[in-house]
Amino acid sequence: MVTYRELLKAQADMLEKAGNDNAYFDCCELLGKELCKDCRSGEFERILDTQAEDGVKESFEAMCGRRAKGEPLQYLLGEWEFYGIPVKVGKGVLIPRQDTETLVELAVNKYKKTDGIIVADLCAGSGCIALALEKHLRCSEVYAVEKSEQAAGYLRDNLRLNSSAVQLVMGDVLDPADAEKLPVCDLIVCNPPYLTADDMEALQTEVTHEPAEALFGGEDGLDFYRHVTRIWKNRLKTGGTLIYEIGMGQEDDVMQILVQHGFENVRCKPDPCGIMRCVIGTKK
Repeated sequence: MVTYRELLKAQADMLEKAGNDNAYFDCCELLGKELCKDCRSGEFERILDTQAEDGVKESFEAMCGRRAKGEPLQYLLGEWEFYGIPVKVGKGVLIPRQDTETLVELAVNKYKKTDGIIVADLCAGSGCIALALEKHLRCSEVYAVEKSEQAAGYLRDNLRLNSSAVQLVMGDVLDPADAEKLPVCDLIVCNPPYLTADDMEALQTEVTHEPAEALFGGEDGLDFYRHVTRIWKNRLKTGGTLIYEIGMGQEDDVMQILVQHGFENVRCKPDPCGIMRCVIGTKK
């Protein structure tokens, strides 16, 4: 007889030996998924000392084995939370990260007292940013622009999951013709691919499971900032705001790109770890 608690400990020990720094947390999340229980609830805690069912044991151990090989926890769970919103994720879409919540906070703080704004989320992926802005701002319209059909599948699921009115626009943010599909906006946000060629060569195992097209931003990581700024400034109202997520150390280059395109009040904002994570500017 093996209890769920014993099973949990054995798999957590296995993950830890495989180099996982959050082994117990990951195993709790995976076992909670198998048991259809919130791993932070009293009900989950009470069930741990009961005998493990063979089917659950087998499935749980298989998922832990995949986790040990570097498959992202979020993909295994199939859903993750972003800014208090449930978001479905899986192979083919970028995983929502806490770093990106800095972008949402910046937008919410700027527009929380403004009614009826029009918002565009470029390189929308799972739609997590668009959904968060729709929930926390008084928007009249929110658009999510995405090129990948695979990512758009998750985005559609997330719109249904959250009973959202966000409008998915299939298009390439680097194509001026696709930009013309949207109305002129008050706020444009973008978390583009921004890893450099060197970054792509040194990816952690987990990150290699995510789509390369959502990560690689050109040789110096700045391709999307150059082209998106040039194209999409024409879809911003005078006085409108453009906010980018950026990679570590890119703030000076991205701020310079915005200044070169006539933006004013250009500045950067750090994430909770103190790393400059966003650049924001106002269209003259």
